[in-house]
Amino acid sequence: MDEFITIEKDVVSEFVEKKSKFIGNLFYVENTKEAEEIIKKTRKKYFDARHNCIAYRVMEDEKIVERFSDDGEPSGTAGAPMLNILQKNNLVNVLIVVTRYFGGILLGTGGLVRAYQNSLLLAIEKANKVTKCLGEVLEVTLEYSDFENFKYYCKNNKINIVDATYQENIVCKIELEEDKKEKLMNDFETKNIKLTNIKELYKKYITKSI
Repeated sequence: MDEFITIEKDVVSEFVEKKSKFIGNLFYVENTKEAEEIIKKTRKKYFDARHNCIAYRVMEDEKIVERFSDDGEPSGTAGAPMLNILQKNNLVNVLIVVTRYFGGILLGTGGLVRAYQNSLLLAIEKANKVTKCLGEVLEVTLEYSDFENFKYYCKNNKINIVDATYQENIVCKIELEEDKKEKLMNDFETKNIKLTNIKELYKKYITKSI
């Protein structure tokens, strides 16, 4: 998959259905390990709740990994319906944890499905969606006198300077879309941009420029 839709940052939704309180935490996650760690922390945070139901879709090795759990709710009433919502919205690298504080009134299977889906939909509505595409992280080295020109070049070419280390020279970690790397390498070779070295580090999904 060359690109996918995800959320810019974590959001929380909350509503009450027949005295049961539903808290939806929608997280941006990079991988399954991060998702599982957040699930543990969230369940610990809401340890006094009756249920903490989850669903996530994560891109790993250019494949989508999916998981869901009803966490004690009747089978098929929480995790799977939420995963279905994530699929229909083409959302990837997201985790939803919906916490339910039981209010004493049974909702029935149909009511539960609607409540968990509604909790997720409210969170999606609040979230700012962004498109991620396959990109690369590079390390470039340059002289101090060329740094301002390089920052201007990056801004004009939609290259993100992630980090800069000030040593004998300046060493920058940058990320850019794959189709922009060719221009950077060409400008480096033809001296259109003054860099002393370019080192390829790794590929990753980055926010697509508009």
